[in-house]
Amino acid sequence: MKSKAKPAAAAVSGAPLKRRLKDCWQLYLLLLIPVVLTFIYKYIPMYGIQIAFRDYKASRGILGSRWVGMEWFERFFSAPTCARMIRNTVLLSFFSLLWSFPVPIILSLCINQLRFARYKRVVQTVLYAPHFISTMVVCGMIRIFLSPSGGLINLLMHTSIDFLTESSAFRTIYIASGIWQDAGWGCIIYLATLSAVDTSLYEAAKVDGASVFQRIMAIDVPALLPMAILNLIMSAGSLMNVGFEKVWLLQTDLNKATSDVIAVYVYQQGIENAKYSYSTAVGLFNTAVNIILLIIVNQIAKRASDVDFV
Repeated sequence: MKSKAKPAAAAVSGAPLKRRLKDCWQLYLLLLIPVVLTFIYKYIPMYGIQIAFRDYKASRGILGSRWVGMEWFERFFSAPTCARMIRNTVLLSFFSLLWSFPVPIILSLCINQLRFARYKRVVQTVLYAPHFISTMVVCGMIRIFLSPSGGLINLLMHTSIDFLTESSAFRTIYIASGIWQDAGWGCIIYLATLSAVDTSLYEAAKVDGASVFQRIMAIDVPALLPMAILNLIMSAGSLMNVGFEKVWLLQTDLNKATSDVIAVYVYQQGIENAKYSYSTAVGLFNTAVNIILLIIVNQIAKRASDVDFV
């Protein structure tokens, strides 16, 4: 049965487009729905990007507004806080990726070694639960735990430090809370990958006398490597996209030295100050940097392994 299916699949894949459309029209019809939605909600709004190069006035419309070229980009790069915002955005994203990326992989490897099904389900539920807590609630919990008067951390340390006013502690708070919230959810895809590993490989390794650690390194890690590289490429493509909500809710005047990031600046200029053209230009710069990073990381991964995302 399988031998007949393979030549048939090969014949369809090598057939002209017209024949493939005729033979698999149901699949192409299903594919049409996300393609149309992507075009409507992702590509058509790109028409508005041009306001980054215009002095946009709502009364005049996009095309009626005066063309100013690179004026808004020049204003951003000459702003006194520009270097600090770029540095904070890059460092916060980089350290978040550095510390949070390996955690789901390690968790999935540990969970995969659990042999009691009921205990395994309980562990997975406990790890997944924080992902479903809203950012607003998480930030409220952080403020309560770190409160200088009665906060859990200060009670354990026998101190009364207001950590949220310490600029040196902001990145640690942001990254640690992010790991707690998303690490369990992030390991789902790795657990799914490990579930597809042939169990005969583990049995053969046991017969050969391999320890648990040796089985993990020789079987599990190579199985996870392609998916890990793919996730790394996708994460690198959003390196400049720091989570706006959490930074905005945890930011204070005293920790702006490390919490002042581009995403918050775009919100302040675009929504609070109604500088639509200026905020669009800053956001466009942010997106352009992400695209460049995505291409660079993809090329590095392509040379280092067989995984190619772009």
